[in-house]
Amino acid sequence: MRKFILTLVIAFMMIFTANAQIATENAKLLDNTYAGVEIGATTPLNFNSVFPLNTVAGVKLGKELTPIFGLEVEGLASFGDNVYRYGLNGSIPTDGAFNLQKNGSINTFVKATDVSLNGVINWSNLLFGYMGVPRSFEVKTNTGFGWLHYFGDYTPDYPIGGYVTAGKRNVLTAKTAIDFAFNLGNKKVHTITVSPGIYWGLNEVGNIKFNKNYAQFGLIASYAYHFKTSNGTHAFKTYDIGAMLIEMNRLNEELAKKPNDTVREVIKEVPVTNVIRVSDTYVFFAYDNAELDARAKGELDKLGQNGVYCVDAWASNEGTTEYNKNLSQRRADAVKAYLEGRGCKIESAVGHGVQFGTTTGRVAVVTAK
Repeated sequence: MRKFILTLVIAFMMIFTANAQIATENAKLLDNTYAGVEIGATTPLNFNSVFPLNTVAGVKLGKELTPIFGLEVEGLASFGDNVYRYGLNGSIPTDGAFNLQKNGSINTFVKATDVSLNGVINWSNLLFGYMGVPRSFEVKTNTGFGWLHYFGDYTPDYPIGGYVTAGKRNVLTAKTAIDFAFNLGNKKVHTITVSPGIYWGLNEVGNIKFNKNYAQFGLIASYAYHFKTSNGTHAFKTYDIGAMLIEMNRLNEELAKKPNDTVREVIKEVPVTNVIRVSDTYVFFAYDNAELDARAKGELDKLGQNGVYCVDAWASNEGTTEYNKNLSQRRADAVKAYLEGRGCKIESAVGHGVQFGTTTGRVAVVTAK
């Protein structure tokens, strides 16, 4: 047993050590949010009265706090009588709490609503790392607490045991579910999720407890749309810190091989009492992306507006030679356009594709002339 625990600890240390090399861009308040609709069916967890199945439908609104953890608000409406306390024909098959053979049905179209706040853990990203783009298939857990409200008029024939509140309408609930998520499209904007789970009526009878006789097993399918974030994507941007350091060293070595007269320093125009010299500026990009984020723009804003600059850009080696060449050129053009918008002069802006063999790329270098 000790060896097994030690093996697990070592495995998790290796996972988190690897992930420590990956930095995720800090998101704004409304970034990495999504909204979706749900439909499915539930049945009592004790399976004493499986049919008729309870049809459920609802909506959800979520926010990914990190690539691993998130929060989700879910609202479900149930359209069947076979919910929580109700068994076949409106009777409760266990605990003898109620006998509702005659008066147990709820006489409204929507029988009950359940609103819950759930925490989401993306186990795919936790165990295997997040590399800047959601996987096509991910496994998550979705757990939390909610508030169930029954509609309609009903009255139990008689309470058994003396501790049951007749006609109870509001119940504390809990959800434990597994989300099998399929992310669709090149940018993984659309997600189809299939979620088997258990919905517990915690205080249907007596004190709060997890009791299979007052719980529902459900299978729910949902569609969600991920809104565009402030960084221009629909997901988190990441930066490989280790790769950046390697890339900067390689680029510095390459630049050192150039003739000395091609590498110069430019004096930024500031008050005479505070003269700053500007060296090469590195701008990093997310995977398969040529858009400048807030961090990149902040680096470029440090450059003098009256300077003359050369822009050289590269791409990582995942794609084809032609695609990487075009991607690196788009990155160079993005830097050029931003600097020209600030009044800078650009002598050249060239995308080199993949360089230095196995370089990680995803970088543009601005050199002062």
